[in-house]
Amino acid sequence: MYIKSKMIAPIAALPLLLSSWTGAAYAANEETIQPSAAVQLEALDRGLQAVPTSSGVFLSWRLLGNEVDGYAETGMTGVDFHVYKNGQKIAAVQDSTNFVDPAGTANASYFVRAVKNGKELNQSDAVQPWKQQYHDLKLQKPADGVTPTGERYTYSANDMSVGDVDGDGRYEFFVKWDPSNSKDVSQIGYTGNTYIDCYTFEGKLLYRIDLGVNIRSGAHYTQFLVYDFDGDGKAESMFKTAPGTKIIRYNDKGDVISQKYITMPKEDIEAGYVHTDDYRMSKKDYYNHVVEMFMNWHKHEEVVNGSWPKTLEESFGIKPQYTYPLSREDAQKLADYFMDVYAPARSTRNNLRNFEGFIVSGPEYMTVFNGETGAEMETIPYGVSRHDDGLMWGDYAMSRIEPGNRVDRFLAGVAYLNGKTPSAVFARGYYTRAALVSYDWDGEKLREVWTADSGWTPMENPFNDSPHGISGEDPALGALANQGAHFLSTADVDGDGKQEIVYGSATVDHDGSLLYSSTDTMPAQSAVPGTTAKLGHGDAIHVTDIDPDREGLEIFMVHEGAAYAPYGYAMRDAKTGRVIYGAYTGKDTGRGMVGDIDPSKRGLETWAVDLRTAQGEQIGTKISGTNMNIKWAPDMTTQIINGSGEGTPSIDDWLEGRKLLAENTRTNNGTKGNPSLVADVFGDWREELMLRTADSSAIRIFTSTEQTDRKMYTLMHDTQYRTGIAGQNIVYNQPAYTSFYFASDTDWSSVPKPEYHTPGTAETLQNLLNDYIEAEELSHPAGRKLDNALKQALHQAEKGNSKQAIAFLDKFKSILEQEGTERAKLNLSHQAEQLKEEWLNK
Repeated sequence: MYIKSKMIAPIAALPLLLSSWTGAAYAANEETIQPSAAVQLEALDRGLQAVPTSSGVFLSWRLLGNEVDGYAETGMTGVDFHVYKNGQKIAAVQDSTNFVDPAGTANASYFVRAVKNGKELNQSDAVQPWKQQYHDLKLQKPADGVTPTGERYTYSANDMSVGDVDGDGRYEFFVKWDPSNSKDVSQIGYTGNTYIDCYTFEGKLLYRIDLGVNIRSGAHYTQFLVYDFDGDGKAESMFKTAPGTKIIRYNDKGDVISQKYITMPKEDIEAGYVHTDDYRMSKKDYYNHVVEMFMNWHKHEEVVNGSWPKTLEESFGIKPQYTYPLSREDAQKLADYFMDVYAPARSTRNNLRNFEGFIVSGPEYMTVFNGETGAEMETIPYGVSRHDDGLMWGDYAMSRIEPGNRVDRFLAGVAYLNGKTPSAVFARGYYTRAALVSYDWDGEKLREVWTADSGWTPMENPFNDSPHGISGEDPALGALANQGAHFLSTADVDGDGKQEIVYGSATVDHDGSLLYSSTDTMPAQSAVPGTTAKLGHGDAIHVTDIDPDREGLEIFMVHEGAAYAPYGYAMRDAKTGRVIYGAYTGKDTGRGMVGDIDPSKRGLETWAVDLRTAQGEQIGTKISGTNMNIKWAPDMTTQIINGSGEGTPSIDDWLEGRKLLAENTRTNNGTKGNPSLVADVFGDWREELMLRTADSSAIRIFTSTEQTDRKMYTLMHDTQYRTGIAGQNIVYNQPAYTSFYFASDTDWSSVPKPEYHTPGTAETLQNLLNDYIEAEELSHPAGRKLDNALKQALHQAEKGNSKQAIAFLDKFKSILEQEGTERAKLNLSHQAEQLKEEWLNK
């Protein structure tokens, strides 16, 4: 648990010029304070945790990216640390960011201080040991529900994300609740509502967002992004919403104190849409929908322009019988034929009379929510509309007819598209048409920056064609079609300092143009030997520096095109998309993974149907698990998280066996076996494992307690890893990877020193001062003097007068030398020095 003095409400956000930065560029005019050119990242606290073990109390904390000044044999150099127990120094730690106190007790209180050249710089919050070797984040489970057809459903905790919503340097935890009847896009039936909660580490529910009946529940529908998009030092959340989405707030007892719907766009209100609308289709609704589609067949744009047959009879391959425009009676006859004869003849799985629970009409929105309060900040129409129920998307074209399937495949991610600040990217479609939209949020307006759209994949007959494996109609982006995966990655693949979107087998450049779309020649044993084919869709994708002896990053991906795909798995050059190695499998190769599971081999191993080195050499026919990997071991090797369904999850090492059995917990998403989250959320650089308990009463958080001599800054200060965590909840959850080679044989000279700025240094300093006055760690007279000096400094900074601003900060520090507790002096002085460094010409 944390021991922390009461924090008062933060002051209003200060102008952007007061943001923090590291390694910033300054103008020659020393009177003018210039904004930073470095990338924006979070200002994190020390992340200290204490965990009881058989050897004593294990302590683990963060090294921040801006505290690094070089490298040594076993890690990064920079600040060192003093460990305090009950106010007394018990250790000095130089080669890591953890320590074991063999005499630790349950009631002990610990904090650490950063040390540079023998001088203590700042002090962490004090913590007491966890009650056991994991922390249970208590949850408030939503009530059970009943569908319109009378089916009862319950809830379980599902995917998670993290973000610092109040700017205190600690993460809050976002939890998505899935109903027991959540569905894959291709599955028929109603679902319950999806909820997204925000909790503190101590288990306080800050608010709940009910997405409402008009957002279907399932892995493909709700991709939620949590990030500080506007650079105010506090994270927002952003995701797809609809009429009926509302924010629910609670008091400290867990009682509902308010419910508020999001704001519909004016044009939708004028059109008569209301929040009580329910667009879920019953079986009768769908039948009537098909009748209406057939009655309007003669008006469809593809029929009018001659791309599709003029009559439905021609589409179904039967003799002409009806006059167009169709009457309702004739349209009903054709609908009956389509549902009862044509569709079942195409596939015995086509039972369109039972099609229900889908949402194929009604408004779709994008909403930004305040991360701290849940308040709606802005709602705008969703960037790429569904257009129809999937007819144009190819959902009726294959033998398996699946209305609402390809049209409702969603992806999302966070990307530093301009190399400095984060943008949100939301996408629709990947089996056929693929359309991505990037958004910027500046704190007031949500703005679409660019759209990357492949265009429709042409069909001659929407009821009997193959829209897969071909390009879309857009002349520049058409090759993006058919290449998407059940995940996307954001990474700087071309080394220009700006992140691209690795959209499965294609990559979209930072400006929305197509960087490449990967193809290759079909082998002799395939269905179409000698032809050129796209690598196509796949279920798993991994982007990082897999082979450290090659320049740049690599992509390892599996593919499900079977006899029509050139590879079942392949490793590609991330910059060019060229295949480095891979193999044709002739089948849907559904799983694949990478990691340093055999440290005797150079590079990360890759596995899908067999085990290979980073250079493609086969080293085994047995493979490790493919659900999720984790950076858990002290030597920087990779471990695997196993367990799915009702099985007990475990962390297993390929060579050493089981490392952890997480009793009374469960993974998510059926056979995918995904933890709720795997991320470096506190402690040292190793990742924490977050799983729901079997009854979803809590998220159980496990952290590694083996001591390590590898000194590494928090992975959250690597932009690729941080955006990977933000996107880990997307569809078929994949691990987050660093932008550099991370393995047991990492060359520390090749690990980049982060250059970033952290918004809100001035606000943090003001809040710290208020905090220490409130806690009586500063006298009120001293507090008034310090507050006046700080306000004068900020006033001068706002005017651009750096000399005067720095002079008042120096006065602030001189007052501190005479007043306050040691903690207050250290932290206030350190924060003031950080602010001063931002304002100084270097």
